[in-house]
Amino acid sequence: MNTLYTAKVLAVGGRNGTVRSDDGLLDIKVALPPALGGKGDATNPEQLFAAGFASCFENAVIHVARNKASKVNDDDIEVTAAVGIGPNQAGGFGLSVSLDVTIAGLNQADAEEVVKAAHTACPYSNAVKGNIDVAIKVNTR
Repeated sequence: MNTLYTAKVLAVGGRNGTVRSDDGLLDIKVALPPALGGKGDATNPEQLFAAGFASCFENAVIHVARNKASKVNDDDIEVTAAVGIGPNQAGGFGLSVSLDVTIAGLNQADAEEVVKAAHTACPYSNAVKGNIDVAIKVNTR
């Protein structure tokens, strides 16, 4: 693979610590959410993963939609990502992901076709393929 960009982030203190990118643009506290026994007074790795997946997947949808006859504006696409965490069968933990994609200006069949192609193009989708099942719901408006 010819790497086009590399993000580098330092984590200190695990789930009750801080994360900081090498360029300083990301510099935040992380905390264990209340559902996992923490205070929940800061963001957590699952929220950060959901944010990355949602924005990356939305960009993949934008990319695919641009190549369709029916053009949609970037603001006509919304993606909500939900990332869950729970115990797995190996005694560790696993993640679940669901994506709720809404596209204005396309009919349901075209929207589903665009999202299917985006799921093939998205680096996050490709990274989790075969390891995390991704449930995708497609809506139009």
